[in-house]
Amino acid sequence: MTLSTLADEARDLQDGTVALRRALHERPEQGNQLPITRELVLEAIDGLPVDVTLHETTSGISALLTGGKPGPTVLLRGDMDALPLHEDTGLEFSSRHEGTMHACGHDTHTAMLVGAAKLLAARRDEIPGRVLFMFQPGEEGHHGARYMLEEGLLDVPALPDGSPSPVTGAFALHITSTLPTGWVATRGGPCMASADQFLIRVHGAGGHASEPFRTIDPIPIACEIVQALQTMVTRRIDVFDPAVVTVGRIEAGTTNNIIPHFADIEGTIRTVSESTRAAVHDHLRRIAERIAEAHGATAEPEVILGYPVTSNTEAFTDFTIDVARETLGDQRVHRLPNPIMGAEDFSYVLQRVPGTMMFLGGTPHDRDPRTAAANHSNLVVFDEAAMPTGIELYARVALRHLGVEPD
Repeated sequence: MTLSTLADEARDLQDGTVALRRALHERPEQGNQLPITRELVLEAIDGLPVDVTLHETTSGISALLTGGKPGPTVLLRGDMDALPLHEDTGLEFSSRHEGTMHACGHDTHTAMLVGAAKLLAARRDEIPGRVLFMFQPGEEGHHGARYMLEEGLLDVPALPDGSPSPVTGAFALHITSTLPTGWVATRGGPCMASADQFLIRVHGAGGHASEPFRTIDPIPIACEIVQALQTMVTRRIDVFDPAVVTVGRIEAGTTNNIIPHFADIEGTIRTVSESTRAAVHDHLRRIAERIAEAHGATAEPEVILGYPVTSNTEAFTDFTIDVARETLGDQRVHRLPNPIMGAEDFSYVLQRVPGTMMFLGGTPHDRDPRTAAANHSNLVVFDEAAMPTGIELYARVALRHLGVEPD
């Protein structure tokens, strides 16, 4: 099997890839139920020799390509959902759905995964194994990957001859406006942080603002808790296994002359190891409860678990970096020195299967990656010229993992 023509074949698909991406961009949907998106994807893969499973708890789609030779299965993931954001890019194909925007590039991920499915389907007879295409909803905080796994995503059937074909590797790309177009970056081990939400309600005793001594004012208690949380990060957490604790909302009271009965604190916790994640949860609960108690108040801390740490398998990451260098050359392949403190639910897949998430540069050529609008901005624009690179990487990683050697 020749791999040397993959780049040209990916470029030949560009018109269709762009058309699909723009159709998705114009009609973005949020969460786990994406009926329009699902239909567009099904239309795009119609006619390919894949066994399609429509997930029931979400709009997830799994499409299994069985090669002409026996071998294991490799999973390729593309997420499909959008963000609750009004688009202000001015693009001719801007969102038609008010308050919803593909501001994290999932439209490009989906279109690239469809392109990879077409490249690999054309080589079906020569593939030693299977490719599982995971079209996933609900990445933006809705745990879509977890739901797909719970529905049996990885439970691929035996091959026609009865031999097993387990999923032995997983690969995902994520476009970013912080890298030049066509560059890639990743790292082994923790690549992205866990993300948990916390809520703390401080219960005091309200009253007239002119008589604070007759009350237990929850507002200064809440402020003391916020300060103590920041001290906790710098004094109780190992600087080489870091955490970020950010309070994003404090709310209390109704007017200027009333001391309220309670105050609410809300924020996020980011860590890059499960041990530090657990430690921060414990410290937060203890700090909130005991500071409140010291002032005669009570506190109700609650930690809402989000995504776990996205931890790339070291050996699989080394492999994907080698494949990227074969594809792009050394200059355009970057090994990240540190994790990124954003979060990803591809982490659930990586808890079950060796694999890697890799970032794909998509900064338009007339913009500087250091100052370009970032992912999740209402102004972010991704360079469609990056998509053939993504298609080729998806296909090349899958084939090389299944044992196909480069030309």
